[in-house]
Amino acid sequence: MEPVGGTPRRRRKWLGVITAGLLASGSVVLSAPAHAAASLTTEDPGPTLPATSAMGAFLDSGSLGVTRIAQLQRWLGGRELRVGHTYLPGDLWSNIEGPPGFLDAWADWRNAKTDRIFVLNVPMLERNEAGIPDQEVRRQLQLGAAGYYDHHFRTLARRLVEAGALDTVLVLGWEMNGTTYTHRCGPDPTAWKKYWNRIVTTMRSVPGQKFRFDFNPSRGRDAVPWTECYPGDDVVDIIGMDSYDQPSGADFDRHVNEPYGLQKQVDFAAEHGKQISYPEWGLFRNGDNPTYMRRMLEWIRDHKPLYHTITDYCPHGVWQCDRNPQSSRVFREMLYGVEPSVPVDPVDPVDPVDPVDPVDPVDPVDPVDPVDPARRPRRPGGSGRPGGSG
Repeated sequence: MEPVGGTPRRRRKWLGVITAGLLASGSVVLSAPAHAAASLTTEDPGPTLPATSAMGAFLDSGSLGVTRIAQLQRWLGGRELRVGHTYLPGDLWSNIEGPPGFLDAWADWRNAKTDRIFVLNVPMLERNEAGIPDQEVRRQLQLGAAGYYDHHFRTLARRLVEAGALDTVLVLGWEMNGTTYTHRCGPDPTAWKKYWNRIVTTMRSVPGQKFRFDFNPSRGRDAVPWTECYPGDDVVDIIGMDSYDQPSGADFDRHVNEPYGLQKQVDFAAEHGKQISYPEWGLFRNGDNPTYMRRMLEWIRDHKPLYHTITDYCPHGVWQCDRNPQSSRVFREMLYGVEPSVPVDPVDPVDPVDPVDPVDPVDPVDPVDPVDPARRPRRPGGSGRPGGSG
């Protein structure tokens, strides 16, 4: 999502070309941060997410991002990350075409398991973050719509196929409803839609491809309603949305219900028979916000996007960023896998008191056979009755 008042995360999208410098300075975090090593608390974080949506994180643009996937999985207790996500740089056409060798590590990761998804953000124009004025953007979009740039995207498609990344999800011209990028839609929505159609048609013409195209605005109206940029069902496979925790003071219900917000995305996708995705999401304007983290993960659980990837560096992230310990705990506890790290011991029931065994009945004593009474002798002249009078 395009931040209000600037876009501090954008300069980090193309990390592959500056990795060596970051490693030398110690800026890149290769292992879990300090808070990540702490034991999980037993506080109830809410329901654990089922593994119905493919999950990933943006960890670095180059091969280092592939390496970090396994590290993040360990931090999550073995929870599998099925999405690898990176960005092509938008400075020059030669980089938008996919720099030689850049795609190989991602393609190898993708093909190691059949159920993995490789997501690649693709700029539609060079000088994509150079602050190009609207008049020039309009001209560039019209040139693209006329086919002037088809060859660049044909080259990219061929390189993806050659690398073995046949079914890449291409997030083309992301956040087109904002003002940050040269590939924005606002100056000429008609030309933008025609240009999108040309790119998709060109890339689909390359033999062997099985690409899917993700139409991915930022949440909310931004500079232009993103529905005005929608290029058509035949050239869109997925309807995504970048959704960060902003603006300041906004709660999650606003994210859902604002015009062109999360609910509009879900409804629009259903109307057009498309799956949804969240290629970028994370913390931002409201700092360490565990409530946002919990609500976003619950939204993902309930609406089952094809995939979602958290942006994992400061200020947005939870693993490579030490600024958000509370949100990090919620994220980890809700995604930690099948078994929690520190299960709550059940309370043993009180053992019941054993019943007292009944006393065995005493066998009755057989009655003694009566002894026949001895016959009393008669007194002479008596009646034979005791005590009789004489």
